[in-house]
Amino acid sequence: MKTTVHAAGERRRVLIVDDHPLMRLGLRQFLTQEPDLAVCGEAANATEALAAVERSRPDLLLLDLSLTGRSGLDLLKDLRVRFPRTPVLVHSVHDELIFAERALRAGARGYLMKQESGSQLVAAVRQVLRGEIYLSERLRAPAAKTAGRRPPAGQTPIARLTAREFEVFQLIGRGSNNQEIARQLHISIKTVEAHREHIKRKLSLDSSTALNLLAVRWDSDQTA
Repeated sequence: MKTTVHAAGERRRVLIVDDHPLMRLGLRQFLTQEPDLAVCGEAANATEALAAVERSRPDLLLLDLSLTGRSGLDLLKDLRVRFPRTPVLVHSVHDELIFAERALRAGARGYLMKQESGSQLVAAVRQVLRGEIYLSERLRAPAAKTAGRRPPAGQTPIARLTAREFEVFQLIGRGSNNQEIARQLHISIKTVEAHREHIKRKLSLDSSTALNLLAVRWDSDQTA
């Protein structure tokens, strides 16, 4: 693979955001082996990430979606407002068929699943650093076209949920009740209840029990 070096001895600086210390360590060790890449910092959650971007001004942010506290999708939205020139490559265990387009709409410049090889990770990092969007081959054509737009009706029912409905669906799957969801998302309980009704309708579910069971099963599949 051809290496791109931007100046004599200059390395592009990567900030790693992942809530698993061993994953951050492994990524740091792997990326720093590359002559054109350097890790300028690490963060375990959204608050640490925003402070680290402010402090180190990385050339690229490598982001896991599953963070303690606020989600990676929420962090993407903040980054788009506060640091719009910092490109973000999502590096996640979550199925790209569900999450990649959501990440692009939230501001990411690429999506790579953690099951991919190290060489693929480096290729994705370099591609995003070049100002391009990185996606896997199976998603490249359709997702690049629809980045920034609402999902078309032909996609899976879960993919048709709005960003907020999807957040509610995820929290239901993690066992949160309406009060807890309202507190975490800073919305009213009535709004949570309305979102639940919209989700049930879009997913063709006839009861709250069916919604809870589907959400828990879906969350278990994503984290298995």
